[in-house]
Amino acid sequence: MKTVAFVPIKLNSQRLPHKNILPIAGHPLCWHIVNSLLKSRGIDEVYVYCSDPRVMDFLPNGVLLKIRDKRLDGNTVKGFEIYSNFINEVDADIYILAHTTSPFIKPASIENALFHIINGENDSAFSAEKIKTFAWYQGKPINYNINDVPRTQDLEPIWKETSAFFMFKKDLFIKHRRRIGFCPYIQEVTGLEAIDIDEKKDYDLAYKLAEIENI
Repeated sequence: MKTVAFVPIKLNSQRLPHKNILPIAGHPLCWHIVNSLLKSRGIDEVYVYCSDPRVMDFLPNGVLLKIRDKRLDGNTVKGFEIYSNFINEVDADIYILAHTTSPFIKPASIENALFHIINGENDSAFSAEKIKTFAWYQGKPINYNINDVPRTQDLEPIWKETSAFFMFKKDLFIKHRRRIGFCPYIQEVTGLEAIDIDEKKDYDLAYKLAEIENI
């Protein structure tokens, strides 16, 4: 089975300008996820999917460039359209969609999630942070009975997706138009691995934590 990882990248972004190339832990932000993918066993090819070839100046050696249409850089373009275009252009049995906004994901986490797909246990996998807290949605508690409040340690956890990676078989994506299948493996991530950078406050926090952890 051929496994291909791809990282959609724009050199500029709306909420945090030039986010993907901002410095963090000694490298541009986009460098980190690509480096982790290149170090992960079981991946045959790692691509960046970008309309601007200058992106290669910010990435580690070994990554492949697939030029995408500039219209896919539009702020109203949905992620599904980007993923679909890449999958139509690069064939594989398993795809790993990864994002620059999770710079501290470890190769071991990527490998473990991929293993569960390759061995047939799961049809997909994604990274998520397990949160044990009293949670509400649309005015109602979603993980506990308000008339019988449990101990915190007995709560059913909430799983919060991170954007580090989504893994899926090609057939799943083509037939069902989904990046998470019917039997997904949830790869738990904690601490630095769970960091997701979308806005400036996220970047500032990640930058400080990287300094504290001496990454």
